[in-house]
Amino acid sequence: MKLVIAAKKSDNLSTAIERILTDANGAFGDIVSLGGENWECKERSIEDDAWQDLAEDVYIQLNACAAEFAFVPDENRKKKLLISDMDSTIIGQECIDELADFAGKKDEVSEITERAMRGELDFDGALTTRVAMLKGLSTDVLQQCFEQRITLNDDARTLVRTMSENGARCVLVSGGFTFFTERVAKLAGFHHHRANTLLIENNALTGEVGRPILGREAKLIALNEEAAIADATSADALAIGDGANDLAMIEAAGLGIAYRAKKVVSEQADMAIKGPSLIPALFFQGYKESEFVTD
Repeated sequence: MKLVIAAKKSDNLSTAIERILTDANGAFGDIVSLGGENWECKERSIEDDAWQDLAEDVYIQLNACAAEFAFVPDENRKKKLLISDMDSTIIGQECIDELADFAGKKDEVSEITERAMRGELDFDGALTTRVAMLKGLSTDVLQQCFEQRITLNDDARTLVRTMSENGARCVLVSGGFTFFTERVAKLAGFHHHRANTLLIENNALTGEVGRPILGREAKLIALNEEAAIADATSADALAIGDGANDLAMIEAAGLGIAYRAKKVVSEQADMAIKGPSLIPALFFQGYKESEFVTD
């Protein structure tokens, strides 16, 4: 097991982390730099009970710092498949909320989105309800929304491009809409994308979504299918997302990461990224800063 720490450049933070590790009474071996203010260190052979106490203490102290960190296994760290949610994960927005703004219904739709992402509402029903509120919206608005509202989250392209250049298959899987996943996938460098389809008639949204709806279980199916395409298993996958509909794939993946996620997701994922940068997902896999693909 290794402890990986990804921190913003700060002398005070570096000093605090050094003190935390020193105070751990030899629980960790030599610190190895991953570049910048990012490190990893291997746990030493300590009795299980003692290690558990030390790990919990280190966790509490690091959690109070402005650093991303995780305890990760030594084996099978660099994954062969990246399967990622789109809205509020790869991009900083919820596309359906932004579309609703053009229809003058953002507040109402956003409230439903938030509850669905917290797991308080059935995803399929919540999506159907929200899409119905978009009925009659001109299809011209879709491109306007993409161009004017949608932005990649910090280092999303670096995450995707680095894993891709190292042989991983990268797939965007979203409970949102193919109009956006197609464009975001291209922008960020994904190999493939999966999402729901907005039904259109006479250049306007009908207020309906194509069936079957891509929700929580469909994301798990996508993980397994895409792993097979990558000649891999779910253990070889990194799944990342923020909402309750991402939980099945996050729990099934060898490395499940909650990114700026709802509490229900953060509590069940292998590790969490507080954000905004997605770079820690690379450090957790053992990538060094010198290996990043930033073009």
